[in-house]
Amino acid sequence: MNIRSSLLIGFALFATSATAVAGEFNEVLNIGDAAPSWSNLPGTDGKSHSLADYKEKAAVVLIFTCASCPTAVDYEDRLNELAKRFGGANGQVAFVAVCVNRVKGDLLIDLTERAKQRQFAFDYVHDESQKIAKDYGAVFTPEFYVLGRDRKLVYMGAFDDKTDAALVQQRHVEAAITAVLKNESPAVKETAPRGCRVRYARERK
Repeated sequence: MNIRSSLLIGFALFATSATAVAGEFNEVLNIGDAAPSWSNLPGTDGKSHSLADYKEKAAVVLIFTCASCPTAVDYEDRLNELAKRFGGANGQVAFVAVCVNRVKGDLLIDLTERAKQRQFAFDYVHDESQKIAKDYGAVFTPEFYVLGRDRKLVYMGAFDDKTDAALVQQRHVEAAITAVLKNESPAVKETAPRGCRVRYARERK
């Protein structure tokens, strides 16, 4: 085998392995990957939150969202209702909403007032560094990740199959939660998220 052939084979293997680590709709993570950890993110409740805080929970639902996206706002009631059913101090599931946008209305001070007015039943944190969103490969708001008991990804993507609540037939996040609580694998593991783009800050060169 000549050098050129060896290089081509090596490149092909590299490309295949690089592609294999990403999901169908996520360029960073795949189902079964260990969920990237996070720590000391300031919340609308005045406390700092870390993934380790929820170690007693059977599942963690991580939601990348914001207040400036109409689609994300439309999902607040659906998310809040689900959090009330499965979450809370005595629930088996932790719900953590994360906003990384740096625009007015999406800053921690704005989200704190919104959380108070809407009486959210889930934790709401802000990451000004935007690192957590990059670690998870989040692109849209809202975008959902369900972490299993071992804190590996069991589902990622959209909350359900239709943005119009009246047309919903498949509730993906709820199904994934139910599967985790039964020690099963969800039938649907990844879908394409819908909504507004995460407002990543442009890196200056």
